[in-house]
Amino acid sequence: MDDQNKNLILATVLSFLVILGWFVAGPMLFPKWFPEAQQTAPTGTDALTAVPAGDTAAPAAATTATPQETATATEAPRLTIDTPMLGGTISTEGARIDDLLLKTYRETVDPASSPVHVLSPVGKEFPYYALFRWAPGAGLTEADVPNAKTLWQVTSGTTLTPATSITLQWSNGKGLTFIRTISVDDKFMFTVSDAVENTGATEVSLYPYSSLTRVGLPKLQNIYVVHEGVVRRTDGKLEEIKYKNVVDLPAIDREGGPAEVVDGASDGWIGFTDHYWMTTLVPEQGKPYTAVTKHVATSNIYQTELRQPQVTLAPGAKTATSTRLFAGAKEWETIRDYQDNAGIPGFIDSIDWGWFYFLTKPIFRVLHWLHGLIGNMGLAIIALTFVLKVLVLPLAYKSYVSMARMKELQPEMEALKERAGEDKQKLQKEMMQLYKEKKVNPAAGCLPILIQIPIFFSLYKVIFVTLELRQAPFFGWLKDLSMPDPSSLYNLFGALPWGGPPSGTLTHTIFIGALPILLGISMWLQQKLNPAPADPVQQQVFAFMPWVFMFMLGSFASGLVLYWITNNTITFLQQYAIMTSHGHRPDIFGNIRSSFKKKAEAPVIEKGKASKK
Repeated sequence: MDDQNKNLILATVLSFLVILGWFVAGPMLFPKWFPEAQQTAPTGTDALTAVPAGDTAAPAAATTATPQETATATEAPRLTIDTPMLGGTISTEGARIDDLLLKTYRETVDPASSPVHVLSPVGKEFPYYALFRWAPGAGLTEADVPNAKTLWQVTSGTTLTPATSITLQWSNGKGLTFIRTISVDDKFMFTVSDAVENTGATEVSLYPYSSLTRVGLPKLQNIYVVHEGVVRRTDGKLEEIKYKNVVDLPAIDREGGPAEVVDGASDGWIGFTDHYWMTTLVPEQGKPYTAVTKHVATSNIYQTELRQPQVTLAPGAKTATSTRLFAGAKEWETIRDYQDNAGIPGFIDSIDWGWFYFLTKPIFRVLHWLHGLIGNMGLAIIALTFVLKVLVLPLAYKSYVSMARMKELQPEMEALKERAGEDKQKLQKEMMQLYKEKKVNPAAGCLPILIQIPIFFSLYKVIFVTLELRQAPFFGWLKDLSMPDPSSLYNLFGALPWGGPPSGTLTHTIFIGALPILLGISMWLQQKLNPAPADPVQQQVFAFMPWVFMFMLGSFASGLVLYWITNNTITFLQQYAIMTSHGHRPDIFGNIRSSFKKKAEAPVIEKGKASKK
């Protein structure tokens, strides 16, 4: 077997190993496209398990609802939520905000699909709700303060809108009257104001607190670049805790389960974040509070809490407190407005910008601006690619020039190979001498790639994390740029009456769409402008790489593939123009024909002799 065939076989084997590694490591690196079993949540009234009450002198005394407290939650009278963005109901039992949907967001690109539900009551799959309560202090018992079972009386309003609030009242029959007012803006922010008046004859103490409760592990996206779990900010420090890590928190809560308590905070917020949706409790800024994250293993409950300091009420005294609840979509403009104009510090960081936040934030800001200007997210991504290429052009220009000069040195390089023969050390020495004489840096061609890597990963993060890319259409069959290209050879790109193979399967990876094919072609054309490696094995491996990456990136978001195609096309045109300006006009298709001609005329071994085909 001659060296050429050996090299071809070696290159094929290496390419196969790359693809095999993709399928082995893919579920760990990109689990979104590899099927994974999801946990199911308990439903019905047994979803919550009773927790010992503990010491009634501490705010931890009544933090997790019992089955008895939730048994009739769905049977109690409900009040309607009706805003331009939100729909749902509030249960008068516990005054619980537990039924909330987003009017302007659908589960799929089909306009007839169900709206996205953010909160769900007990009895539904994955109960998820917000509860605002009081914990008893000195002079009070659990029965003296409203809890999750308390049936509140409506004193004003039956429908919650941005223009009309709802007021509820409950009296314990011992001199304490609790008044709750719930209001909402035209976006996703609720304000819950609680007042309590002591008309009794003795002094009492109590603690206001609020909680967000998720029963069962929700259905996760399982994308390693997207944080799903607890997100909080306490005194300027942002922290993210995945659900699996909540289970492993130190058991320091009075209830005995895994918990983390952050005392003494004076500004910030805490809640749960999904891929695109979020619920967050926001205390009154500048006042002390305690942030709590916990997990109750017996009933698989995940909970975040805001505990506020004890208040003492003398006979005839009143007190009031207010807590805000964000429950909705992580729209960049909306969240930024709450940060800048509603006094919620660092709220924009509830969007998971990642380690490269210094790149992802400005990249998204420019993309958002371009989208508003153009009106099409796909065209905005293309325009963003042009902007990024212009910014990095001064850094990349020298490398393109160096690659052009490397291409010019190809004849001299071939002559060096012939003179050196099998002496690799001599060849390497003479090549370095040639580079020095011609003032060419062979490593300069790596600079564009090094520049592109952080930009690529930042845009990858932006496309997957930001809500604005969700279900954003381009043209034709591309209805959602945050998802892989749905077209496929499997159905002749939609010409046949059946759909494509299931996402995340080997068949889906093999039968790639039109965008990945264009990506492979663009990478192949760009490669033809670069000087070939001196080593024949490396040449063979590099020849396979465009097609290997074509399949590997076939399952990436189509918006990211669109960026990569545009980037490759611009790079190709830039290199072509620079090489032409240096007197070396590339003949791409001529080189291809020449390559095929050389293969056709390659010598073959026949009965121990070399002959022409």
